[in-house]
Amino acid sequence: MGYEDRPSGSADVPGGTRRERRRRRPLRAMAQVVGVLALVGILVVAGYAFFLQRTVADNITHEELRADDDDVITISPDLTGGNRPGQDDAGETGEAPGDTGAEGDDGAGDGEEEDGPVAPIVAEDGTVIDVEGLEVVATSPERTPTAGDALNFLIIGTDSRDLGVERGRSDVIVLMHISDDRDRVDLVHFPRDLFVPIAGTGGSSKINAAYSYGGAPLLVQTLQPLVDVPIDHVVIVNFESFRAMTDAIGGVDVTVTEGGGGFSTGVQHMNGDEGLRFVRERYSLSQGDISRGERQMQFVKAVMLKALSRETLTNPARLASFVDAATTNLTVDEDLRVGDMRDLGFSMRNVRGGDISFWQGPWCGISDHPVAGSIVLMSQSQMGRLSEALRTDSMGSYVDNVSPTSGFSGVCG
Repeated sequence: MGYEDRPSGSADVPGGTRRERRRRRPLRAMAQVVGVLALVGILVVAGYAFFLQRTVADNITHEELRADDDDVITISPDLTGGNRPGQDDAGETGEAPGDTGAEGDDGAGDGEEEDGPVAPIVAEDGTVIDVEGLEVVATSPERTPTAGDALNFLIIGTDSRDLGVERGRSDVIVLMHISDDRDRVDLVHFPRDLFVPIAGTGGSSKINAAYSYGGAPLLVQTLQPLVDVPIDHVVIVNFESFRAMTDAIGGVDVTVTEGGGGFSTGVQHMNGDEGLRFVRERYSLSQGDISRGERQMQFVKAVMLKALSRETLTNPARLASFVDAATTNLTVDEDLRVGDMRDLGFSMRNVRGGDISFWQGPWCGISDHPVAGSIVLMSQSQMGRLSEALRTDSMGSYVDNVSPTSGFSGVCG
């Protein structure tokens, strides 16, 4: 009868000899520990991601901020907070450099000024158009195939503390273009006094009047024909929230290109209060409200870079604080879901400072309108170039040699 040749003293043990089994026990124990730690790590990460998503979902408000094609927008001016239509201050935009105006007269010292009434909508003959109750049918430009999956966001900064009570003023109007491959972001700041046709009214006014007369949907309808691209999403933020965002990430380093209002040129570290003073100042700047728009973009870039930095993304407490501050009092359109925001943020994780560019909405000078007051003149030719770059997702080659970089006059056409 045959048999297996085994060393003397060995015994059959399931899975091998006792010595082999003793050697395997610590390996199995270690594997179990590693498995448990990996599982805990996955649960922690998943739980933290869930916490952040819940924070965003609980904080943001969804509203109908953009109209679908063929929807009807009924113009209903927001007459709260002194927003009654009327002639604005003739010198509001084009103050002479160094003009202190009414700055700080209220003793606040933070650069916040009182604005006049909303500019009226005027016909070509200069007569004021009564737009109360006027119905505007919504339309959207076609998306060109060359744009791919590029996205266009309209970001509105408002002075309203509660959109449910008052619409407020659209002090900041920015078109954010995110490239198809998600490696480039272009922010186009439109001066609030840019004189443009107001959609569906047959008249023109300052671009921020569109928001006062018909809210975000009318502003979308007014801006889309200028840039000739569909606006995919709308975001409304109270600029005061940038105070909380800035403090949540420990302040930001802002590259100041023009001194004034207590800030000198160069890189300046700012907390939330300092940031608000920085972006509100305009009277001491060389191009008034135009320069203020540039300051706003400089500050926004500093916040974006700090939020996307390793210092923030690898600090769970700081990141959670920032997400909470950024989404508190944030209002977005009905179609922008939290999951979409998360996926978009993840797809843009490799965006760095050099990938973010800022532009002024094409303008060519300042004029004193007999009814609307001081207005910013739009450059039709340069707006066409901007439109082409947006439609073809080629902002990387966009150049603006028309909008004045100093003073208030340029060549219009």
